[in-house]
Amino acid sequence: MAYILPTSPDTLEDQRLYTRARLTEVACLDCLARVGVKKNSEHHTSIQWSSGSLAECAEFRRQDQQPGGRSVHQSCPRMQASIDAAVRDGELTIGAQDGY
Repeated sequence: MAYILPTSPDTLEDQRLYTRARLTEVACLDCLARVGVKKNSEHHTSIQWSSGSLAECAEFRRQDQQPGGRSVHQSCPRMQASIDAAVRDGELTIGAQDGY
């Protein structure tokens, strides 16, 4: 399947704002994984995993060893708890700013 890759500077900037703007780095309280997080609302959380953070996540490594592997649609509960703690501690704000 072919994908259309943006080349316009305005489109590339929109893409950057949508995918990377306002990401706050959050470290897992249990392992070495660090992810970029944006909380647009109480119920909406965007988590950007790098290949390195995926490799460092102890929970994902454990799930990968299960028969059938890890469901890519499930989050790491340990990382989710770390994100919740970052919100409680005021390290991660909730709400979009400037539309992002």
